Amino acid sequence: MKIGEAQQIYREQIKAYQAEKSAISKQLKTIRSRMESSPDGQELYGSEAATLELTLNALDEKQKEYQDYLSELADQYCAYWNATVAEQQGDAAKEWAEDMGKIIEVARRIMRGATVPASDEKRLMEFSMEMYQTAKSVGAMVQREKKEKYDTLWEEKEEKEYDDPQEVAENAEAGSEGPEIVDVADTMGSVSVE
Repeated sequence: MKIGEAQQIYREQIKAYQAEKSAISKQLKTIRSRMESSPDGQELYGSEAATLELTLNALDEKQKEYQDYLSELADQYCAYWNATVAEQQGDAAKEWAEDMGKIIEVARRIMRGATVPASDEKRLMEFSMEMYQTAKSVGAMVQREKKEKYDTLWEEKEEKEYDDPQEVAENAEAGSEGPEIVDVADTMGSVSVE
């Protein structure tokens, strides 16, 4: 089962259990007030109150089991999300480092008096006008009979498409099987007073 699907299923279960617990709590409150207001209320309503308390405890226990599993799913979701984002950030950092190396190389070539493509000069200018002006000044001072000419360092690159972290996290397989889905009515039906 995919993490996103499992999260939806268990959220709905928790919501259903919470609604039923609220209704039973109201019934229990009503029964307790009847027990207190009547002289033989303990005899009349004691068994019903005990059944409602046991039912409430059973629902609470099952809801907690679902909440614990939902928390586990949230941890798995975050792990997949973070892994996807880390990959994207790693690629961006690598690309930035490569560009920095190229910018420094362009500046070095200009300082040596070499001719570089206008597009490379433009990138250096966009990065740092001060670095560009310094490189051009140093390059102008270098008197060389033979100037070197270079091709551009930047190649046409294909834009890499990244996965949506939310989509990756939601569609990843849940690492462990969740607790059995039990209808609220079945959980309530399993309670008996001995």
